[in-house]
Amino acid sequence: MNSDISFKHINKLAIPALISGISEPILSLTDAAIVGNIPVHATESLAAVGIVSTFLSMLIWVLGQTRSAISSIVSQYLGANQLEKIKNLPAQAIFIITSISVFIILFTYPFARSIFKLYNASNLILDYSVLYYKIRVFGFPFTLFTIAVFGAFRGLQNTFYPMVIAILGALINIVLDIVLVYGIHGLIEPMNIEGAAYASVISQLIMALCAAYFLLKKTVIPLKVSFPFNTEIKRFVLMILNLFVRTVALNVTLYFASAFATSYGAEYIAAYTIAINLWFLGAFIIDGYASAGNILSGKFLGAQAYQLLIQLSNQLIKYGIIVGIITAVIGAVFYVPIGHIFTSDPKVLTVFYNVFWIVLLMQPLCALAFIFDGMFKGMGKMKYLRNVLLFSTFMVFVPLLFWLDSLHYKLYAIFIALTVWILARGVPLIIKFRRLFLPLI
Repeated sequence: MNSDISFKHINKLAIPALISGISEPILSLTDAAIVGNIPVHATESLAAVGIVSTFLSMLIWVLGQTRSAISSIVSQYLGANQLEKIKNLPAQAIFIITSISVFIILFTYPFARSIFKLYNASNLILDYSVLYYKIRVFGFPFTLFTIAVFGAFRGLQNTFYPMVIAILGALINIVLDIVLVYGIHGLIEPMNIEGAAYASVISQLIMALCAAYFLLKKTVIPLKVSFPFNTEIKRFVLMILNLFVRTVALNVTLYFASAFATSYGAEYIAAYTIAINLWFLGAFIIDGYASAGNILSGKFLGAQAYQLLIQLSNQLIKYGIIVGIITAVIGAVFYVPIGHIFTSDPKVLTVFYNVFWIVLLMQPLCALAFIFDGMFKGMGKMKYLRNVLLFSTFMVFVPLLFWLDSLHYKLYAIFIALTVWILARGVPLIIKFRRLFLPLI
């Protein structure tokens, strides 16, 4: 077994994982940046993109947990040199999750207006939200397919091909966003917010096709679904159920944050959209090292290499905090220009600049939470992750948000509550990890 946990090897996994991991937030950020600068109803369009992106992120995070479950099982069998036993599992998992995504489209499409009313959207913002969602949702199965394939690659300790796919998808999305939103004089009429939605769907389809091609050509994992189900499908389903409950709790946090921001007015939800998408981007950057932890911890656990697990956690803490600090410093240096990328509305910019510093200060704290989050997923310990997030959401975030909102802190309330929420997620994981593995060495 390759037991290399050097800086070079960790970065060989982390940097491609980082790049591939930011593909989804880049899609949303690109839509936000392009749509936020259209000549007609830019603020309302930007708010609609933010609301829909929050809802789609919820769906993706709920069902996209297949990546962690597949990666965990594959990496553990790889560490135990028994990969042949679960070769047919990824295809079965992909079949299950994409089938569920189709049912979700059928269920949510007719009720889109009612769904976004729950986010306090109204009038033009509600109309744009429904319009954007009814196009963008058709990329949902393709995204879940790609995420599941990425899980198989991660389990095989390969983050290179997911990176290639993600870069391609992001570039295609940026080009299509510009062309379809703004149009080409004499060739394509400007489609505004509809163009952004079509750009995302097309790029998600292309990424799914590329993911299928690389998995079939570069690995021993088939995509043909075979029955009966693999003996590990029960553990896979239990992981998914625990992660499902966990992700519902996660999205309760995002729902309340988005709903409160929307209730404050158009400039507040627009500013929140920019800030939260930048927070997602920072989170996914740090998640590159969390992914390395996810990939290696499963393999080391499968090989019962507990000393390596401890050493890996120590190194990842150091690297993650450094990356978090660098991200915060870059954000501070370009504090003013970043806002102007997304909007020229002075009211939105004022609100955004008032809270962006909190987003930057959160980055090193996010590093601790996300790295141990990734390691626990890699080891398949989803039940504890579920319990921690239930506690941090319902016992910490929600009460704190309501209290700070009652003091009329508005976006300050949301981002202060998010900061404390991150701490409540990270600290228990660190304590549990030490208690589990220090006695074993």
